[in-house]
Amino acid sequence: MLTFAAAFFGLGAVATGLTAQYRASQAEDAYPPLGDFVAVTGGRVHYVQKGTGPHLVLLHGAGGNLREFTFDLMGRLTDRYTVTAFDRPGLGYTDRVPSVATGLTATEGDSPQDQAKMLREAAAELGITDPIVAGHSFGGIVSYAWAVAGLDENNPVNARAIVSMAGVTMPWPGELDRYYRVNGSAFGGVVTIPTISALVPPSVIDSSIEATFAPQSAPTGYRDYIGAGLTLRPSSMRANTRQVNTSRPHVVALSQRYPELSLPIEIVHGEEDKTVPIHIHAEEIAKIVPQVNTVRLPGVGHMPHHAAPQTVTDAIDRAAARAGL
Repeated sequence: MLTFAAAFFGLGAVATGLTAQYRASQAEDAYPPLGDFVAVTGGRVHYVQKGTGPHLVLLHGAGGNLREFTFDLMGRLTDRYTVTAFDRPGLGYTDRVPSVATGLTATEGDSPQDQAKMLREAAAELGITDPIVAGHSFGGIVSYAWAVAGLDENNPVNARAIVSMAGVTMPWPGELDRYYRVNGSAFGGVVTIPTISALVPPSVIDSSIEATFAPQSAPTGYRDYIGAGLTLRPSSMRANTRQVNTSRPHVVALSQRYPELSLPIEIVHGEEDKTVPIHIHAEEIAKIVPQVNTVRLPGVGHMPHHAAPQTVTDAIDRAAARAGL
């Protein structure tokens, strides 16, 4: 009986894995790379670059990809900036940080510092200089890591300013949501991630998107454009959940160096953001970094670049002016 049960569950796991692979292949066919690739140490980085003027780098949040910005925000900026949107390591079509273990049972994540190092190398290869680095959500902490790296390295890709859009900034109290703790574990890598990837229905994807935008709604066409299936690929899910699940010690280390930063920092943050609460992140960094300028958005949730795009573009323009660009 035990042998039969083991065989049954083994066949179920194989079927789930094959279904997940099939759905991943479908997603890649439906949402191919939008841009080009640049070779860096140990892999490739996918990017889209458009426009002319001072350099602006856009870094997306957890579970996302550069389509987050090409949907709308990028087009509002290319008349006056050379805008480069990157897929962060392990997401979209960018490779993982080369030193990070990627096996089914691995739990290590690509740290914000290592992500910034990889993307800074990509930026150097593309000839990006003196960029404004703008990050949304988890991309926020990578933008801070990009700036902190400049404290120790005289490099043309050092940030001239930071713009944080609902960005992860400071250490948070308590534990992360169970989703990240389970799926970032070895059990998650082997069992729950392939299951979610294979079986999650469109209704759950829609609900997740709407929850991210709450109390606003996702704009028309967003779901069909963003390529949620790319996020649900097992490889991307493992990368994303491990990055988030292991991030807090890295955020602690980065926050200890924020007082050394002298570059302009602009923050746009919704007061109703339940994902990256304003009182934990934007309000706390303002206490230790005097040059932070925060724009609070009453009634706005976690997606200010969609809910209030003009406010975000104003913040980018203000950062450029403050940086003398």
